[in-house]
Amino acid sequence: MARVSLPSGIEIEFEEFGVRSDPTVLLVSGFTSQLLGWDEGLCHELAASGRHVIRFDNRDVGLSSHLDGQAVDVEAVFNATFFGGDSVEVPYTLSDMAADAIGLIDALDCEVVDAVGVSMGGMIVQTMAIEHPDRLHSVVSVMSTTGDPSVGRSAPEAMEALLAPPPTDRDAYIDSSSRWAIWASKRYYDAERARRKSLWLESSVG
Repeated sequence: MARVSLPSGIEIEFEEFGVRSDPTVLLVSGFTSQLLGWDEGLCHELAASGRHVIRFDNRDVGLSSHLDGQAVDVEAVFNATFFGGDSVEVPYTLSDMAADAIGLIDALDCEVVDAVGVSMGGMIVQTMAIEHPDRLHSVVSVMSTTGDPSVGRSAPEAMEALLAPPPTDRDAYIDSSSRWAIWASKRYYDAERARRKSLWLESSVG
């Protein structure tokens, strides 16, 4: 893995697979998810098929810059975004996170990319398409939404799971993380695989 400093002062941790001369696929993670959330096997398969693959930590996640001291009421933000609640002051927006992604591909001399985003990452790649359309060849938005409260609302149970503070005890954290994965795909949920991945992620970053 490596890190790049953007003109904004934000530092982004990233990892590449394949060669830069191949068409680039940019993988954008969701809310609180590190680059490790993108399965390494998937990245290698994409690279083997002739793609240059980039996965990275969004700001405030993993090894990228953390804006310490700028606390945000996440529940209030979600309420304002999806349920028509009062507006909330925030230190940065999806536009800023989209600009981070553009800054990363600029630093890696990637002129145009296929952008794939999951959950909040899907909202980021949609924002990239709106604000930087000349930099994207295509957009794939996975289990995401537009931000319009009338479109693609999460089930209350899923929202509760997403906003719940993670346990601080290691075993409880692994158990919570593996059970939370059901909200990524109820149809294809594999409890044992989810637990193995939670164990691997915890050992990789813990």
